Amino acid sequence: MKIRRVVTESNKDGKSMIKWDSEIDSRPGRPGFEQVPLWATNHLPVQLTDDDPNTWELGTSLANGSVFRICRYEPGVIERWHRTDTIDYGIVLAGEIWIQLDEGEVHLKPGDVIIQRGTMHNWENRGTEPCIMAFVLIATEGGESTGWS
Repeated sequence: MKIRRVVTESNKDGKSMIKWDSEIDSRPGRPGFEQVPLWATNHLPVQLTDDDPNTWELGTSLANGSVFRICRYEPGVIERWHRTDTIDYGIVLAGEIWIQLDEGEVHLKPGDVIIQRGTMHNWENRGTEPCIMAFVLIATEGGESTGWS
């Protein structure tokens, strides 16, 4: 999976311009899962810098920061029950997926939005097509960074 990312900035005269326009390759994860890290911040409120966060080693979430990524879940993706110290905004772009919680589950389809508030969960694709989701994870106060394990 490749995603085109266009990043803007202001030049020395205060005029808006394109800083980066490039395709970002996906990074593999557990069997049946890949993700494209598109942007991240390591400080909230956000500080605009010249860093390209796509060069950072990012786990699932970033303490005192935010992460924006696109994820692809293949049918039968391997389970990964986890919790992050973040509030997550998830949007189903294509396919379908089930979010499983300690008590209950919900079936999500294209256009559905989930607000994940630091709870234990797992994503399961029971469909026949890949599910593509966009996620924005924003750190909670005092929260810790989490990896992929």
